[in-house]
Amino acid sequence: MNSHTFSPEHLALTRRQFLNRCGMGMGALGFASMMGTMGGTATAAPVSSMGVRSPQFPARAKRVIHLFMNGGPSHVDTFDPKPSLTQWHGKEIPIHFSTERKTGSAWKSPFEFRRYGQSGLEVSDLFKHTAQHADDLCVIRSMKADVPNHEPSLLLMNCGEARLPRPSMGSWVTYGLGTENQNLPAFLSMCPGGYPIQESQNWQSGFLPGVYQGTYLNTEHTQLEKLIENITSHYASLPAQRAQLDLLQQLNEQHRRARAADGQIDARIQSFELAYRMQMEAADAFDIQKETAETRARYGDTVQGRQLLISRRLLERGVRFIQVWHGSGQPWDSHDDIETAHRNLADQCDRGIAALLTDLKDRGMLDETLVIWGGEFGRTPTVELPTPGANAGKQNGRDHNNHGFSMWMAGGGVRGGHVHGATDEFGFAASEDVVHVHDLHATILRLLGFDHEKFTYRYAGRDYRLTDVHGKVVDGLLA
Repeated sequence: MNSHTFSPEHLALTRRQFLNRCGMGMGALGFASMMGTMGGTATAAPVSSMGVRSPQFPARAKRVIHLFMNGGPSHVDTFDPKPSLTQWHGKEIPIHFSTERKTGSAWKSPFEFRRYGQSGLEVSDLFKHTAQHADDLCVIRSMKADVPNHEPSLLLMNCGEARLPRPSMGSWVTYGLGTENQNLPAFLSMCPGGYPIQESQNWQSGFLPGVYQGTYLNTEHTQLEKLIENITSHYASLPAQRAQLDLLQQLNEQHRRARAADGQIDARIQSFELAYRMQMEAADAFDIQKETAETRARYGDTVQGRQLLISRRLLERGVRFIQVWHGSGQPWDSHDDIETAHRNLADQCDRGIAALLTDLKDRGMLDETLVIWGGEFGRTPTVELPTPGANAGKQNGRDHNNHGFSMWMAGGGVRGGHVHGATDEFGFAASEDVVHVHDLHATILRLLGFDHEKFTYRYAGRDYRLTDVHGKVVDGLLA
């Protein structure tokens, strides 16, 4: 007579279950070890609560908004004036660095620079509204990346590693700090018009538990149900959905108990819960019609203005990390017609950025909100020569430039009204107080209360960090 109690879960075994139950589980241990050395998915640590967590030491910033100018804005046309380009316009300059395509003579900026604020910060007329906050901006004119190509440079800026799968900066921040609002995602990536180059890798959780993955929103849409798919149910009331979710939760828990710790299962369970809770708060957070007409006008009637206003509303509600993409459909990748292209792009976002900084300051939030602006690299001070398929045979644009470019930060403990570092006299390469992307990441983590060398996650037998084995905190950026 069979004395074993029948259970449906015993009818079929997965390979992993079979290895777990045979030979005291030694087969599974060997398999997991082998997968780890072969680059497979190792067993993840259990997902911690997404509640608020304290950093390693007192932080200056509690939240981050990253204004990502996709494609690489030209630093010599925005925040790094170079009078030498006017003097050498149309002439060969005495220095050259490797670029993706061939470039020629010096190309002066078609935009005028002016001094703003008590600090006298120089900004081009492309960002005349943002420049009204000159005394809040900490402009880094000596940024440096590794290569002049979009794909690796996007991943380097967003994930700290140009080629291998690594968690994004937003995932690291939410892993360290959790969230202040359980009814909204802790990490959002707003990218209108579809995915950028490298797609969701830019906001991936990598080997961190999946719950720290960024939530993508196509902010080209204005209707809530298109902005957030399946945000409401047309077939079941909230109580009915709660009952369904409770049953699903029981099944998921049973599934999890029969297996080793699995971060993917935990992330899936938490995603169902978050999706349910979002129905009660997301509609309010994303409804900018609740703002005054004056406020909406200040941000501007553009996709970028709208998503910046939504971002401010989300930051107020405790969202930890927001990445706002600009230039997805028409990137800042101006290989030709740079005067027209850069002016159009700046017109779409300049007013909204200024309004965001104003609102954060008026609400007493700027001191604890770190605002970051920039792209994956800059552009050459020399004109790009005609290249088939790249610039339509024109000679009025600039190629990619990883050797030197500009970014700025505001709020969150940075030194306002300050210029850090410099490029050479033509703007080709960082020459003073160079800040590599790894150094930028180390400094951002420092402002959030983390030692970048000790803020780690163990994976495949090694302690990983956002800055990998690189980076140093740039004290000159700190207030």
